[in-house]
Amino acid sequence: MLDGHVHADRSEDERRELVRRTQLALLAMRLGDDTGALDALTWDESGERGDARELMLLLFGACSELVATLGDGGTAPVKVQVFDETGEEVSIDDADPPVRTAVRTLLAQVHGNQEAAREQVEIAMASAAPNEVDSLLLQALRWTARLSAECLERGLPVPGWIADTPTG
Repeated sequence: MLDGHVHADRSEDERRELVRRTQLALLAMRLGDDTGALDALTWDESGERGDARELMLLLFGACSELVATLGDGGTAPVKVQVFDETGEEVSIDDADPPVRTAVRTLLAQVHGNQEAAREQVEIAMASAAPNEVDSLLLQALRWTARLSAECLERGLPVPGWIADTPTG
């Protein structure tokens, strides 16, 4: 169901709960509710998102699958563009740190390098402020929502857990 994006050392119940919360966050994102999306990913009373690493890897793994699907299995290029707050395209290196991390993580996943993707997430988690972690999670949710919607509009497959996400 999760194609190895969630640690195998988790119980099946923990894995299901991670996916359930991610589905709720994805639904909130589709409804334009960023706060609700982040609230769905909050795991305890302290407001911590202790599973942020796995949430990001689950989402970026799904994005990678969706990009591959949209890119006809890698035979058609899919362009990743980064824009600043004014809407101007910027290089990845000039993007805000969470966006830079998101792009690099996605590119690593797309190229089948899960270890590099994990490293990007680890670097972000070690050095990011809480609001930057939230920004990275929101970026991953946005991309997952947009890419899955594009696949569905074209009649292309999406990962099962995304297809099973309530639509509101």
